[in-house]
Amino acid sequence: MDRPEHSEDSAEGYTLRADLRVAEELAVFVEDEVLPGTGVDTEAFWQGLAAIAAEYAPRNRELLLTRARLQDAVNVWHRDNPKADRGAPESFLSEIGYLVPEPEPFTIGTSNVDAEIATIAGPQLVVPVLNARFLLNAINARWGSLYDAFYGTDALDGSTPPAGQYDTDRGAQVIARAKAFLDDSVPLAEGSWAEWTGGVPTLANPDQLRGTAGDNLILRNNGLHIEVVIDTEHPIGKTDQAGIADIRLEAALSTIVDLEDSVAAVDAEDKVAAYRNWLGAMTGNLRARFTKGGETVLRKPAADRSYTDMEGNARDLRTRSLLLVRNVGHLMTTPAVLLADGSEIPEGILDAAITTLIGLHDLKALGPLQSSAAGSIYVVKPKMHGPEECAFTNDLFDAVEDMLGLARNTVKVGVMDEERRTSANLAACIHAVKDRIFFINTGFLDRTGDEIHTSMLAGPMARKAEIKQAEWIAAYEDRNVQIGLACGFAGRAQIGKGMWAAPDRMQQMLNEKSGHPASGASTAWVPSPTAAVLHATHYHACDVSERQRKRADETVVPLGKLLTVPLAEDTNWSDEDIAEELRNNVQGILGYMVRWIDQGVGCSKVPDIHDVGLMEDRATLRISSQHIANWLEHGIVDRLMIDEALHEMAAKVDGQNAADPAYTPMAPNMRTSIAVAAARELIITGAQQPSGYTEPVLHRARARAKAACAA
Repeated sequence: MDRPEHSEDSAEGYTLRADLRVAEELAVFVEDEVLPGTGVDTEAFWQGLAAIAAEYAPRNRELLLTRARLQDAVNVWHRDNPKADRGAPESFLSEIGYLVPEPEPFTIGTSNVDAEIATIAGPQLVVPVLNARFLLNAINARWGSLYDAFYGTDALDGSTPPAGQYDTDRGAQVIARAKAFLDDSVPLAEGSWAEWTGGVPTLANPDQLRGTAGDNLILRNNGLHIEVVIDTEHPIGKTDQAGIADIRLEAALSTIVDLEDSVAAVDAEDKVAAYRNWLGAMTGNLRARFTKGGETVLRKPAADRSYTDMEGNARDLRTRSLLLVRNVGHLMTTPAVLLADGSEIPEGILDAAITTLIGLHDLKALGPLQSSAAGSIYVVKPKMHGPEECAFTNDLFDAVEDMLGLARNTVKVGVMDEERRTSANLAACIHAVKDRIFFINTGFLDRTGDEIHTSMLAGPMARKAEIKQAEWIAAYEDRNVQIGLACGFAGRAQIGKGMWAAPDRMQQMLNEKSGHPASGASTAWVPSPTAAVLHATHYHACDVSERQRKRADETVVPLGKLLTVPLAEDTNWSDEDIAEELRNNVQGILGYMVRWIDQGVGCSKVPDIHDVGLMEDRATLRISSQHIANWLEHGIVDRLMIDEALHEMAAKVDGQNAADPAYTPMAPNMRTSIAVAAARELIITGAQQPSGYTEPVLHRARARAKAACAA
């Protein structure tokens, strides 16, 4: 493709496009890999992006100033009212504009939404866009083996499989458990699946038998498919009286491809890598090669499948997870593009333009595989504070659609209900994007981080374990569902719940995460494809549509309960209690930050202080750093205690990473470690960080680490 010629006044590493200075690698990527086939003219795209940036970058900055103004006002109120124990009152929050009037009752108008979002309830994955192998695993996690999920995890009985060859006793328990699942979900008219000997089964509900794929049975319950794999030559199937070799479940219905909290993307190089993987996912051309068991493995998206229904007609069987993309929020800028005044473009504006442009490849079927059957592009938008910021996002996507020649509301928006001002004004936030919203969800970590930061001066917060049991958390979770249902989400959009963070504790997940569909939520996040299979069993056990119908008439939990600040009722903690909480927070911060900064790993299974592996992203840092900052503000801890904890936990984290050849120990290099310095800065300046976010500190530290490696 012909490119505009470089301008003589372009800065080193940049090329002039319209009045934007675009990093050369980004310009080449967009013009050579993204624009071809879309029907979007090269010059028109850059002119359009420049016009959008000129209009929306100032608005973006104003929104950030509003955040700061409101926070300052809340801080002043707490200084003036030091004995308040429930937080700033609703009257004051309304007076300063923190709270806005509730909109009149309305129903969202979102249309052209895929069934995986609108009508089928099931698990959702979140995957870092920069890891192609993980991304492909997620794309292919639409289906998974229930036999493998029970055999290979502790979900069966709390134990993990013994090392070595297949354990036939454990295998028999797995088969019995899986067939019991069939009895519960798709019962036979007579007898149990353990007694079934083959042929065409007679089900208690004949409509649940959808057809066959070769010898395999295709069943359906609560909108989710089940495949009973029949293979008498298989090592398992040949020992089964019906030839059942496996039971496979439709699991991860959708996947959020994440450009935000789970990635370390600080410059044009990182952004191009992220956008390139999103492009590969949208076209179906993404590939990953890696070594496993001494052999090179090529991973690619699963091929399309079909089955034959009971009338002999061929039917499509979706094989890949529906793909959504999470853009960054409004806070950060990126050096990938410089504006006319030399400042960096707001990263969320760039994401909106580029990820939507890439989405055209799916809409126009420019690759061998497609994601959305409904012709929509799904963008999850995080960390928005209140309805004004949601309205800004709506206007921004109007402008992007106009630039790319898309019909209005082709771009759907998911609102992450993870900031206090959004939770408190949730109906108004939904109303601001009412014709393109496809998703709301809750998330404990970010939401708690903002809770602490907003009321930083109110007093010492309770310990983190106690915050999870605080009054506002229950109100937050209930209001999210209740308001979503009141706004007409049932049958139109997702109501989501947060992540299960412990991927090795699947029995505990099975015991606890059933509460998410029971709450009326139509999806919830899981940390792995295996977890998706196990969590899918919850959606077979609970008819979410029926649960939503029962909850639709509930009175919304009063706002006052949501606004109750989780302050400690008694701060007479022992020295050991304080030290334990501090060590726990510091270990989590260092364990995550050292990988993010030194290795550019934005999401991984990080051992906690008790060596339990947890899937962590930036939200972990936000809550932990804000919690310490709050205790520092109120004299529960001091800087010397923090420094001692940093030294102690650096050694702990070093030990946990001793087997990683790419890891650089922190403890012997406390004075020179960029990760340690960044962790300390994040804690000590936590009260001053915008909304308590970690990105400014992390991005600076990662850029320093990359520069040091390049030197």
